[in-house]
Amino acid sequence: QVQLVASGGGLVQAGGSLRLSCAASGRTFSSYAMGWFRQAPGKEREFVAVIRWSGDITYYADSVKGRFTISRDNAKNTAYLQMNSLKPEDTAVYYCAADRQFGTVVGGTSVESWGQGTQVTVSS
Repeated sequence: QVQLVASGGGLVQAGGSLRLSCAASGRTFSSYAMGWFRQAPGKEREFVAVIRWSGDITYYADSVKGRFTISRDNAKNTAYLQMNSLKPEDTAVYYCAADRQFGTVVGGTSVESWGQGTQVTVSS
């Protein structure tokens, strides 16, 4: 199992950008698919993006497609979420997640590891 620490959240104006990072401990990071989820106040947690262990396959929620980019650096045990053209509706706590199965991360219900969350607030 890997332990995850998310960072990079903050307050940004609409149209701005932020980059989130998810640092993982353990030597098996490169074996895991990595994903990002978010949860807005009063709403259920929702899937945002996932990247395969090798970095060659990614998948996004329709709501962020074309604006967000997920990436990873296996040498640094870190995954990233570059968020551009941010909207007020992107305001949420963002969580990173890891699982050995790509599809499990997409589903989000039985993911092996979760980070602690980082707040993203987009002002209008």
